[in-house]
Amino acid sequence: MERELTLEFVRVTEAAALASAPWMGKGDKEGADQAAVDAMRAVFDTIQIDGEVVIGEGEKDEAPMLYIGEKIGAQKGGACIDIAVDPLEGTRLVARGLPNALAVIAAAEKGCLLRAPDTYMQKIAVGARAKGCIDIKASTRENLEKIAEAMNMRVRDLTVIVLDRPRHDQLIAEIREVGSRIRLISDGDVAGGIAAAMDDTGVDVLMGIGGAPEGVLTAAALKCLGGEIQGILKPRNDEEIKRARGMGFTDIDKVLTLEDLVTGDDVMFSVTGVTDGDMLEGVRFSGDRATTETIIMRSKTGTIRTIKAHHLVGKKPDYFKKDVLKYF
Repeated sequence: MERELTLEFVRVTEAAALASAPWMGKGDKEGADQAAVDAMRAVFDTIQIDGEVVIGEGEKDEAPMLYIGEKIGAQKGGACIDIAVDPLEGTRLVARGLPNALAVIAAAEKGCLLRAPDTYMQKIAVGARAKGCIDIKASTRENLEKIAEAMNMRVRDLTVIVLDRPRHDQLIAEIREVGSRIRLISDGDVAGGIAAAMDDTGVDVLMGIGGAPEGVLTAAALKCLGGEIQGILKPRNDEEIKRARGMGFTDIDKVLTLEDLVTGDDVMFSVTGVTDGDMLEGVRFSGDRATTETIIMRSKTGTIRTIKAHHLVGKKPDYFKKDVLKYF
């Protein structure tokens, strides 16, 4: 992929964040999500790529835009790439005015992003310092002891980020028994996985069960950050098992490594803050001006940039006014 695409992908997540941020605290997660989808799709249409959505808003009959299999970009003469999107990671966070809502995309060369079924996935994710030390089939205690040793920390000083769900009651009890600290989050395990791999977030490891598509997005970020993730599909019923097998997952219990989730050595990942969070500031508005903060990463070069942008909304192009400003 051409390196110039990095800035184009920043524009995509910025637009989604700008469109969804006005919905903060208004109790309408569907409205916030639709705003992000509309804005993201509009900007994609201006980019010289021949892209296909492999992780998106759902199947074609479930999502009018950014559905799985949708072709996006100007296409003619553009690079053939796979796109994974979460226009608004944390719709409920925005609706309730809570931190850590994000607009997220990942891009890789054709065939390099796993087409994950819409089901659950058990995950464990760490940063570069603990890479090679995790085993999703090992006990919670064994994993935390090995992570602590690799990071030259005491087990009791590790912080584990976990989605606050009843299905994690046993996991939480095991972490407490080991003595590690826990940060519970209401939503957004992509943000949790990225935080585990970045310095100065106060998070050392992600554990628990979340969405499988979100696992691919997390893996794309970790590929750029030098971290590691392992996952196992956890279908909730026979229909989800059938769907997974129809997508080529013959062994439902297979441990999926980072290389299974994201292959190749050229992955780009862009994430813009919608609400304030551990990694990024959310969108700030002042009259007809707005500011955004974005992290853009590329695995091929190992470059990680943080971009703070100031937007004069009235000077945006027509597509922006049509698909983004209508939500202001």
